[in-house]
Amino acid sequence: MTAKTDRTKQGDSCAEARRGRGRPQTRCDEETRAIIFEAARHEFAASGYAATCMDGVARRAGISTKTLYRLIPNKAALFEAMITDRIDTFASVVRLRACDGSDTEKSLREALIVCGELILDGDVISLQRVILGESEKFPEIAETFYHKAIRRTERTLASWLQAQKERGLIKIEDAEAAAGMLLGMLVFQPQRAVLFGHAPTLTRAELERRAHSVAALFLRGCAA
Repeated sequence: MTAKTDRTKQGDSCAEARRGRGRPQTRCDEETRAIIFEAARHEFAASGYAATCMDGVARRAGISTKTLYRLIPNKAALFEAMITDRIDTFASVVRLRACDGSDTEKSLREALIVCGELILDGDVISLQRVILGESEKFPEIAETFYHKAIRRTERTLASWLQAQKERGLIKIEDAEAAAGMLLGMLVFQPQRAVLFGHAPTLTRAELERRAHSVAALFLRGCAA
């Protein structure tokens, strides 16, 4: 079955869900989950993990608690699903922006911008602040964030770099180590500045300039 067929069937499923029988459902489950995850990001970032409750997420999402519990069984599952959903979207975008060989630096710059949009997002940084503050009481949230967000982000960029290495476009020894170095150059300073309240999050223009500088600096050291 082709991807196009999958999307068509998925769209049909959503349409059927909207039509339904009897009282119409306004959204399909996929759309409702997206709204839930967005609400959860804001709720966790604003209130912290301990103070966030499923009722509050449901209110922010504009849905019933019954609907929320039907789709997601508890707060821990919601936290993990919220992170996984964000990283899945990020990983798919990076895969789609694979370099065609015509402009390696431009392709790397675009990949770094996507990474920066994820890691330096205000809600994501607020969420990290929450995790750092509550990880002693809730160690599972630190584990979830580390494995589902930090490590997956590193591996996603590492896979992109490995693909360029195999095409002969760059020369690196260890793609994962290179990915860590790149992400460190890109986000370490601005992320810490926001975490400690010394600067606002980067604007899009600032992120683009930083990605441009990091890509150029990196490629001068590993160009094939």
